[in-house]
Amino acid sequence: MDKVLRRYYQLKQKSKEIEQELAELRESIVAYCAEHELSEVAAGGYRAKLVRQERKEFDGAKLYEALPDPEVWRLLSKPDPSKIGGLVKLNVITEDSIKDTFTVQPVTLVQVEKK
Repeated sequence: MDKVLRRYYQLKQKSKEIEQELAELRESIVAYCAEHELSEVAAGGYRAKLVRQERKEFDGAKLYEALPDPEVWRLLSKPDPSKIGGLVKLNVITEDSIKDTFTVQPVTLVQVEKK
């Protein structure tokens, strides 16, 4: 078990380092594209594409007040955008009833692929 725990710890540390480096590289790609007003860039045998999305960030207090039934809040337990979207699709709650409970944050995703 000692080996298993040690290896798990080592991999977890390596994972943190990789995530940090990925974040830095992503930041560099986004900055380069912004500076050159590009949404795609190719170099060597690789191509990077920026995809802009919007994500909803819910205010828990406002959402609780907007929900018609406390039982619905128990289904959520915390503002989870995918669960809230599911409740809207199922017509448990309406988009109108929660319209003032969130802000929309722009997010830029980076997709890199080999040519």
